[in-house]
Amino acid sequence: MSVLADRSSTTWFRTIKRCSSPRTRLLCFPHAGGAASFFRSWADDVPDGVEVVAVRYPGREDRLFDAMADSIEDMAGSVAEACRGFLGTPLALFGHSMGASVAHETALRLQEEYGTRPAALFVSARTAPGRPHHPFSYTEDSELLEHVRSLGGTAEHTLRDPEVLDLVLPSLRGDYRLVGKYEGTAGRSLQTPVVAYYGTRDAKADRDALACWSDVTGGSFTLRAFPGDHFYLVDNRRELLADLFAHLGHAERGVGAVA
Repeated sequence: MSVLADRSSTTWFRTIKRCSSPRTRLLCFPHAGGAASFFRSWADDVPDGVEVVAVRYPGREDRLFDAMADSIEDMAGSVAEACRGFLGTPLALFGHSMGASVAHETALRLQEEYGTRPAALFVSARTAPGRPHHPFSYTEDSELLEHVRSLGGTAEHTLRDPEVLDLVLPSLRGDYRLVGKYEGTAGRSLQTPVVAYYGTRDAKADRDALACWSDVTGGSFTLRAFPGDHFYLVDNRRELLADLFAHLGHAERGVGAVA
C-alpha cells in the first residue's frame, strides 16, 4: 500500500499537547528535512484549551521506512483528508519553510473539498506561492549539507555524524526534490486570515515576496518579523507563540463553514 493511501490521523499526526475538549487545534507543518518532534517544545507555551498537533512527514522518525510523497500537493491532500476528524473544532495551520507550502495547500483542500475555512494560516520563512523563486539545486550531498548548514538551526554534530546522516539524508533529498518541483497555486483564494513571519537575518527571506502572501486570501493579512536567521522561531519561540495566539484569538470568531 502506498504511504499516501493511508490517510488516517494516526499515520499523519503526532499530538504535542493534548486537550480533552480543545477550543482550538493548531496543526504544525515542519520544514524540509524536519520532523514532527521539531515542535515538541511548543507544549510549554501554549494557552489552556489549545491542542497542538504536528504533521508526521513520511521518511523520518517513526515513519522512516514509509515512501516519500510524490509532490507537495499530494501530501497536502492526504493531510487534509486525515483532518476530517478535527473539523468539529476550529483548526489553525502553521508551516515553517517548506511546511508553509504544505500548510497552504492543505488549507485550500480543506476549503475546497470539505467546505471548512481554517481559523488562520500562519506561514513562516517561505516565499508566497506564485512569486518568482530560485529553488536550491545540488549535485552532491556535500552541497546539500552546506546549504542546510547555512540556514542555521541544525546542530553541527548532526551534519558530521555518518550514522545520523544515513537516517537524515534520504528525507532531505526527498523534501528538496518536492520543493524544487513545486510551482505554487494560481487562481485559488483562501477565505481565512493569513500571518507571515520571517527572521530579519534570514538571507533567504525576501520581505516583498513574503508580503505577497496577502494575495492568497480574501481575509486579513499581517507580516511580522523577529530577530534571527531562517530558524528565528527557535530563539523566539515564546514571542512567536504569543503573537500567533493573539492573532488566533481574533480569527477564531470568524471561523466556520465556507459560504
